[in-house]
Amino acid sequence: MEALLTPKPELPRKRQIFTNGALRAMIVPLLIEQLLQLVVGIADTMMVSYAGEATVSGVSLDTMIYTIFIYLFTAAATGCAVVVSQYIGRGDGENANLAASQGFHIAGILSIGCMALTLLFGNALLRALYFGVEPEVMSACRIYLRIVALSFPANAIYNAGAALYRSMGKTRTTMVVSVAMNLINVIGNAIGVFVLRAGAAGVAWPTTISWYFAAVCMVALCLNDKLQVYIRVSQALRLHREMALRILRIAVPNATEGVLFQLAKVVLGSLIATFGTSQIAANGIGQTLWSLGACMSSSMGPVFITVIGQCMGANDTQAAAWYMRKLTRLTLLLSAVWNAALLLLVPLILPLYSITAETRHYIWVIVIIHNVFAGLVQPFAMPLSSGLRAAGDVQFSMWSSIVCTVVFRTLLSFALGLWLHMGIVGIAWAMVLDWCLKAVLDVIRFRGGQWMNKRVI
Repeated sequence: MEALLTPKPELPRKRQIFTNGALRAMIVPLLIEQLLQLVVGIADTMMVSYAGEATVSGVSLDTMIYTIFIYLFTAAATGCAVVVSQYIGRGDGENANLAASQGFHIAGILSIGCMALTLLFGNALLRALYFGVEPEVMSACRIYLRIVALSFPANAIYNAGAALYRSMGKTRTTMVVSVAMNLINVIGNAIGVFVLRAGAAGVAWPTTISWYFAAVCMVALCLNDKLQVYIRVSQALRLHREMALRILRIAVPNATEGVLFQLAKVVLGSLIATFGTSQIAANGIGQTLWSLGACMSSSMGPVFITVIGQCMGANDTQAAAWYMRKLTRLTLLLSAVWNAALLLLVPLILPLYSITAETRHYIWVIVIIHNVFAGLVQPFAMPLSSGLRAAGDVQFSMWSSIVCTVVFRTLLSFALGLWLHMGIVGIAWAMVLDWCLKAVLDVIRFRGGQWMNKRVI
């Protein structure tokens, strides 16, 4: 198996800064963390399903908006992670500490602004996007969005801290914090839905509380000056223009890509809202199962950032290219095996939901479409992009995503879903065909080698 995953010609041992054991130590906790979060997500939708399909539909539509802000916070954290990883690779601890501290500063300012805007204009946004939905669905949307907006600062700070630990390869720590956070979330969900019978609020409040718990933990951990890289309060409380701009040069294109991607999903959400309650509910539950199928690719993204970032910081572009190939092969193997296993588990998962037969049928169809392509194509469209970003090639990733997702997927979704009357099945096909196009562009870019000439620090 090792021979299959190792690219030829093999990189000299002394330049392999990450051994197989070191990679395994990073990847396994990330996979466990991702799986745990997704299991909790399934538990969320499963519990809410007992409050009725209107509540499931409302929360799923609202999540499309909420995720826009998550992309912003993740982009800021990714920008920080890339810069910190490259400074670690260079051996510049002082600037790595400054970059980590500025990551927290940016996360705090950004998240407080987003929270304020959401609390002020959230209801108006929901009315504009989902004007055609049933009153019960809109009510769930409003309740959920208002509560989870309060979690934005905690979410951003947690992501900044988790990104710092992952830059150092300490993924076991973020896994432990995530386990505790998700236990709080799932216990709170059970109380909110089944004991208090609070519907959407019964899921939203535990989410918010658990994020604050995780944020406090990560801040405490990141203040430890015994770490390879840590945050300094004095540097985190004030803006250091040059370092902040260095982080933002990575973060802004990432944020633009992520926000436009999610805005396209919101537009598609407004389209899905016209397909009826069964298809809306199937899409909401299906997205959770889709996320489960994509967890291997998602988990490998931070590994690419840490490994490729440190190689580029050490100015070893050949090692970066070698690890890019090795990690892509590993992602493809893991994704193919995982998605095949997941398809076998779907018949055991679906009976746990309180849904109609029609909704269950739609879920089956879209999950099959998604998981086949998630296993065979997505590794070239997601983790490989993370490697290119870690090298500093963020402009290419941004523009390729705009072309593939914002333009191609959106137009194809309307063509298949609305004009050809395929509904959410057409939406699913548009999504996986978008991955195919993105994968082709990323592979061409990687093989062309232009990314090797980019500089972050």
